[in-house]
Amino acid sequence: MFYYLNGTVAHIEPYLAVIDCGGVGYACRTTNYTIGKLNTGKPAKLYTHLNVREDVFELYGFASESELGCFRMLIGVSGVGPKAALAILSSNSPEGLAMAIVSGNEKALTSAPGIGKKIAQRIILELKDKLAKGQLATGGGETFAGGITVIPENKASEASAALAVLGYSQNEIAAALKGIDLDALPLEDVIKQALKKMVKG
Repeated sequence: MFYYLNGTVAHIEPYLAVIDCGGVGYACRTTNYTIGKLNTGKPAKLYTHLNVREDVFELYGFASESELGCFRMLIGVSGVGPKAALAILSSNSPEGLAMAIVSGNEKALTSAPGIGKKIAQRIILELKDKLAKGQLATGGGETFAGGITVIPENKASEASAALAVLGYSQNEIAAALKGIDLDALPLEDVIKQALKKMVKG
């Protein structure tokens, strides 16, 4: 229903930002990561997800499409609701979350309030499995193709797997990794640089 909101930040509180768009204030539940990028009275653009259930009609907003993609990816895991997804994304950047899933790092997930070991294991298991089967959708609604699991053996393949978790296609990933010094940079910096190139593109 809403793809993004583009307006002025009217109000900020923990896990909530109100964006004024043409005189209408939209309350968006969000993460600490996004809150940190907002300033009251300043313009802002949030990519949104509308959560509708029988008794709930809530809007979620994020500073980047990759963070929105991670949120949707997380709530697709059985037992992970929007509140848990926000907690995880408040403790992990999108690239950090992708790295945690690819590397099986439970501690990165359990560092979020309310996230126990069992939920962390389920997130890693289900999302790694989806990645292996080529079932993660990209932002454009395409499917990550291939259907074959390539177990990361070097920095390039680990970075590629992490970016695929974030929903980018193999062609986009290959183009973004070109020109990045894979040998000299830490894995997280490789992923960050690739994300910056894709956002600019």
